[in-house]
Amino acid sequence: MFICPVCKQPLFQTEKTCRCPRGHSYDLASEGYVYLLPPNKKHSKDPGDNKQMVAARRSFLETGAYQPFSDTLNRLALHLMQDVPEPVVLDAGCGEGYYTGRLADAFQQKADVYGFDISKCAVRAAAKRYKSLHFAVGSSFGIPFANAGADLLVNVFAPIVPEEMKRVVRPGGVLILAVPGERHLYGLKEILYDAPYENECKDTQYPGFTFLERTVVQGRYTTTDNQQMLNLFAMTPYYWKTGVEGGARLRQAEKLDTEICFHFLTYRRDADQTEG
Repeated sequence: MFICPVCKQPLFQTEKTCRCPRGHSYDLASEGYVYLLPPNKKHSKDPGDNKQMVAARRSFLETGAYQPFSDTLNRLALHLMQDVPEPVVLDAGCGEGYYTGRLADAFQQKADVYGFDISKCAVRAAAKRYKSLHFAVGSSFGIPFANAGADLLVNVFAPIVPEEMKRVVRPGGVLILAVPGERHLYGLKEILYDAPYENECKDTQYPGFTFLERTVVQGRYTTTDNQQMLNLFAMTPYYWKTGVEGGARLRQAEKLDTEICFHFLTYRRDADQTEG
């Protein structure tokens, strides 16, 4: 289901490469993923999470702190795909594969599961752990996936590009977006910032999709493990925009007590309108 990022043609896999009919060729990494990120889609030499950030994300997620969110995502996916015998599932911005792998397990090998991320380090980690799944390095701004190829598109805190989402989800297919609740990680912000702020929360319509429902999952996360505080911090956008003083306060913190909250927004892809 992955396509050539240059000419948008289907890719055919050989033992060590993926090639399109026009001759563009992409090497398969030893871990099993394919690199489909063109130079003009890169904003740096190695975009996305680096090796240390990927390790921090995996370490935090393996504590189980976010498992209730993953469980809810799985439940929604199974319900919405109950009438699709062997759904094609695409995880946009899959990171190191935590949600992707647990989704595949929930479907009990009755789904064809793909994931992509702009971070080569993250995709390598995902492909090494979840060998039966399909992974690629790619951008949400030019998803290397077939038109109308996905029955279900999942996006957990990844960039949202409406026209690309519409292109890859088949008519009648489903989109699940995970967005932060108003006070998600507010306790972390209280440490990082002098003036912590709540997240904006609104129902958003996307062209070509009909909004179905909002599912809210919330709880608390408390730890005295400073390394896990730093691991959580490295997973968030705050990592890139927090000043030196805020980072220093977190490194010195003895306890983190914060609300955690995901909102899952589900959408049905509309039927394409044709003239005639």
